[in-house]
Amino acid sequence: MAAVDVQGIGTKDQPWQLETASGKAEYQMYRDEAGDPPALVCTVGTTVLRYQLRCLEDLRAMLKERGDWVELGSADEQATAADGTVEA
Repeated sequence: MAAVDVQGIGTKDQPWQLETASGKAEYQMYRDEAGDPPALVCTVGTTVLRYQLRCLEDLRAMLKERGDWVELGSADEQATAADGTVEA
């Protein structure tokens, strides 16, 4: 797996600058700890997605419980995510 070069520090003013695995699209993410609830904010083009910030600790616990490997999942927005995936 190639190393990931991440720019930014994860704040609203200096979000992480990321790209998709294919390298065909870029997006930004930052931690909004003052939000209610605190959120991980993802901006892709003009679309803004907010996830509860606790998702990072939840994912860490899930990975630890399952031996550091969990399928990501790839359902589209209209489909149900497969059980046991990060997406679910």
